Amino acid sequence: MTRPITAGVDGSQESLAALAWAAREAVRRGLPLRVVHAWRFETHEAIDAGDPETQARWVRDGLAEAARTVTARHPGLEVTTDVVEGVPAAALAAESAGAGMTVLGTRGHAAVVGFLLGSVGQQVVAEARSPVVLVRAGDRPAAEAGGRDVVVGQHGDGDDSAETLRFAFEAAAARGAAVRAVRAWTLPPLFAYSPASLKLLDEAGGPEPYERRALAGALRPWRERFPDVHVVEHVEMGSAGQVLLSVAGRAQLMVVGRRDRRSAVGARIGSVAHGVLHHAPCPVAVVPHE
Repeated sequence: MTRPITAGVDGSQESLAALAWAAREAVRRGLPLRVVHAWRFETHEAIDAGDPETQARWVRDGLAEAARTVTARHPGLEVTTDVVEGVPAAALAAESAGAGMTVLGTRGHAAVVGFLLGSVGQQVVAEARSPVVLVRAGDRPAAEAGGRDVVVGQHGDGDDSAETLRFAFEAAAARGAAVRAVRAWTLPPLFAYSPASLKLLDEAGGPEPYERRALAGALRPWRERFPDVHVVEHVEMGSAGQVLLSVAGRAQLMVVGRRDRRSAVGARIGSVAHGVLHHAPCPVAVVPHE
């Protein structure tokens, strides 16, 4: 079954930028586009919000207008719309199970602060069962041209980052772009080395050659599967978030992984994804690990 690209729309400029990005991605990949508004009836003291049916009609009309804008730009694109009733974050997270990816908007902010990742976006990213792409309001099609890479963070062995690499290579192939695979490394405390790990490092010629070999091994099956995608291997000492952000300026899309982490206050997205989502100037895809 072909899973559509789902765009969450609420009428804001951020969500409309996300919808435009999702439509271009759907055209590139030859996938249908599903435009969703997650809604529940709310009353407002300051304005006449109407009754539930009136609000629902406003939502449907706004969704239909957004879909018409997309089909006017992309006449051959298959577009469907759906109003999902419920708390937006929970509803969109649930909808992600049937989507190839879910695309949401996020607000840009000052250069130092970066993105304002709202509670809805953060919860969807943390709980989604398929990739979630966050797009800022100022995103433009021109940012996808000019030789910019699809940047992907790789860690661990090939299995640890397989889904993240898959998403990055598929995105690059659809765009005719290169993949810049980034692997960051740091020197752990000496007591963290086991005799076995010390032996591996010694055989590799030191920590950095070991990391380069690990990255090359993780990329090998994806190079074979996507022979037309040019790959740049980037190994650098530093924290993963810092190294990824150092190359974000040359990216048209950044792809990072997300492992399930639960705490007393709910799901967490991890420090690397959190940092990149808040500060990268390009759209960011967060891919859950199985």
